[in-house]
Amino acid sequence: MNILMKMKELSQILKLLFILKTVSVFIFPLSAQAPQVTDSWESLRSRPFPQWFTDSKLGIIIHWGVYSVPSYGGPESYAEWFLRGLQTGQPNRTDFMRRHFGEEFTYEDFAPLWKAELFDPEEWAEIFQQSGAGFVILVAKHHDGFALWPSRYAPGWNSMEVGPRRDIVGELEKAIRKTDLKFGLYFSLPEWNHPLHRWYIDPNDSIHDYIRNHMIPQFKELVGTYKPHVLFTDGEWFNTAEDWNARQLISWYFNLVGPNAVVNDRWGHGSYIGFITPEYSSGILQTDRPWREVRGIGRSFGLNRNERLDAHKTTDDLIELFVRMVSNGGGLIINVGPYADGNIPLLQQERIKGLGRWININKDAIHGAGTWKRSGELKEVTLSRIDTAVNFNWVRNSPGRPLSEDNFQATWVGYIMADSSAVYEFSVVADDGFNLFIDNKLILSEGINPNAGTQSEAMRETFDIPNPGSFFLEKGRKYPIRLEYFESIQNARVTLYWKHGEKPREVVPTKNLYVKNDSESENGLNAVYTSMRQYIAYTKNNGNLYIICFEFPEEELVLPIPKPEKGTKISMLGREGFLPWRYRRGNLIINTSGIRFSELPSHYAWTFKIENYE
Repeated sequence: MNILMKMKELSQILKLLFILKTVSVFIFPLSAQAPQVTDSWESLRSRPFPQWFTDSKLGIIIHWGVYSVPSYGGPESYAEWFLRGLQTGQPNRTDFMRRHFGEEFTYEDFAPLWKAELFDPEEWAEIFQQSGAGFVILVAKHHDGFALWPSRYAPGWNSMEVGPRRDIVGELEKAIRKTDLKFGLYFSLPEWNHPLHRWYIDPNDSIHDYIRNHMIPQFKELVGTYKPHVLFTDGEWFNTAEDWNARQLISWYFNLVGPNAVVNDRWGHGSYIGFITPEYSSGILQTDRPWREVRGIGRSFGLNRNERLDAHKTTDDLIELFVRMVSNGGGLIINVGPYADGNIPLLQQERIKGLGRWININKDAIHGAGTWKRSGELKEVTLSRIDTAVNFNWVRNSPGRPLSEDNFQATWVGYIMADSSAVYEFSVVADDGFNLFIDNKLILSEGINPNAGTQSEAMRETFDIPNPGSFFLEKGRKYPIRLEYFESIQNARVTLYWKHGEKPREVVPTKNLYVKNDSESENGLNAVYTSMRQYIAYTKNNGNLYIICFEFPEEELVLPIPKPEKGTKISMLGREGFLPWRYRRGNLIINTSGIRFSELPSHYAWTFKIENYE
């Protein structure tokens, strides 16, 4: 009897120990097993990036909110900056709202119209899984301050109290955590219209009351509730990291979530922490930290119904962009901008799913891959066309395929003819440099501007600084004109103006520009754009070298790389069998003539594998 009682007692003790162990694992997950960080920069910067993030080269970011109701802006603008456009009186946005919603309508009146009636977080999670991404970031609060969770710090201005009347963050978090994707959140540090500090309107040094009494408690409410693996902050650029309390917030977050937590780099001047997030760039960085290029499939993050089809990257473009990022040591965070009803546009779905299919075939060259001794092979590319005027604001985009987004040049050549004889004042507004010649005389010149803004501040507001140069034009006479433009990095724009007498400055009209010096000449100027472009990318993984070609080598692939060992095997990912090769005059020559069209695993980019090649 005593033995049975003791066995029963022992059984109860074992059950209690099991329960305690289970509870401890639940209450103290990985964060309890990880060394705690302090709020010193040395401690924070020495913390390693989690392996899952190093291996995950692709992420998805979602811009969806009140701005998705108008979903409107200029063709090259960010639709999610709609409120800021109203504040600055941008005609396209103010006229659009007045015309379609009435004179008394305000931005706040859009919130009840955001119904999200077709939002299905499970469907979203499935779409994102098919993209080949490793993590998903939801914009929980953009610069308009609207919270996509029931925030007590945004009364009447959150998705539970107005509009969808749902916890958008919570619903998507649950759906994502059912998959193998990591969950992340975007949080805007400032707000355009908060009574404690109106970002861009109030002095930058008057933000401390807002930070202390609103931003910090709301930040901790969001992060403490949903514990994201990725924390992406934004809007930091007018203040320092110390202003934003970055050290304290980052260390609190790391200790809360544990070793799988990762932050981006947008924490204010002096932070130098987190993965770097260039925005709409060419995606080639030399850095000692991980980086992920951030951009939309089109020109905007929030859905912009004013974008044209040719502003969107094709599946081909998207794959090439992604591979360039990876081969240069980074990765890509691609955006989706759902409709106000919660549906992700079919074009966006088609593009990211196409990218996912390609990644699935070529994952050995992508997941966990590192850089080789050089990223790839470059060649000069050219785009020629007739431009009706020189009036472009590409923001951070390429003027057109096949040009790079950064480090390109353009030259406009033709003739200019005035409607009346006068001394004309010419001016050029450009980011970055230019030379203007009229009748073969240098009229204006400006070098590259080294102060191009931060990597993240793609939509910074710029101001025209007149730099006039004068030239006498005789009525009816065509004068040769030549404008040379040089783009370095980040934002790109150029506009050619003229004025004379009391008339206001205007863009030189199409009717005054001519392609040739004859009576039948077409209006406009001959434009030639040039840049270097990567057409082959290299990555390495598990001792193998991968060569990703953006142009299929019809007969042979010639690579200026060291000679492989005798007997080295070379193959194409997604195709059975090995390919013959030879080495001649410093080039590896892979024979591709035997590859049939039906054997091609993809019709966008093709990956060749050289085994055991260092």
